[in-house]
Amino acid sequence: MSGKKQKNQNSGKKEPLEKKGYFSELEKLQFELVQLHDWVKEKGLRVVVLFEGRDAAGKGGVIKRITQRLNPRICRVVALGVPTEREKTQWYFQRYVDHLPAAGEMVLFDRSWYNRAGVEKVMGFCTDEEYQDFLRSCPRFEEMLIHSGIILIKYWFSVSDEEQEKRFRDRIGDPLKRWKISEMDVESRTKWVEYSRAKDDMFAYTDTRLSPWWVVEADDKRRARLNCIHHLLSMIPYEPIKHKKIDLPPINKEGYIRPPINEQTFVPEIY
Repeated sequence: MSGKKQKNQNSGKKEPLEKKGYFSELEKLQFELVQLHDWVKEKGLRVVVLFEGRDAAGKGGVIKRITQRLNPRICRVVALGVPTEREKTQWYFQRYVDHLPAAGEMVLFDRSWYNRAGVEKVMGFCTDEEYQDFLRSCPRFEEMLIHSGIILIKYWFSVSDEEQEKRFRDRIGDPLKRWKISEMDVESRTKWVEYSRAKDDMFAYTDTRLSPWWVVEADDKRRARLNCIHHLLSMIPYEPIKHKKIDLPPINKEGYIRPPINEQTFVPEIY
């Protein structure tokens, strides 16, 4: 492990952030994210951000807040499903390489190649040989990405077992969130220790000086989102881009006659 990170000095219990203060800070950070993504496009940067952590740790929530105000052509999210039979026969990293950014792009991975060190290892979806090969290969793979010019940032969202259970029960009881929990998520509760050990082993191999893991304390969702976004902004030096002033020209409707409205089919105005 890198040994360069400081211990969390703010791990004590804090009062929950009020909505008004949270949204005020979020708006400021999202404004800066727009400045950052303009800079990425202007300078042709290639940015990859990985979001990992236990189920219900809050990865999806922070990704939504990051992308909420951004151009999806510049900042896109990759959340891959189960590999196909063909992909299973490929070099393990191959299907992730297909989604790496070109110049002027940011890619946010909602889970990534670290599936092999987590769910695949714990649930027996890979062989021990494949797992060991991943641990040896991953640091070299990431070194190749960084040396090629890609900015790689890795976040691990840490959530307590008590908070995870609370969020699972909330999902089970809310029809609008029910889709967020799967049988795999439920089974992961019975393998809490195995996932903890897998995470510890993963960090031992892949938390390097060149490509460190940044841990986000995620029991408080609002604070976790703000802290993660603030840190992400600090990782890429950027400056505001001066845009050309846009003047809207008048519409020239000369020679155009709109077809009769009764010849078109409209959506019923229920509201």
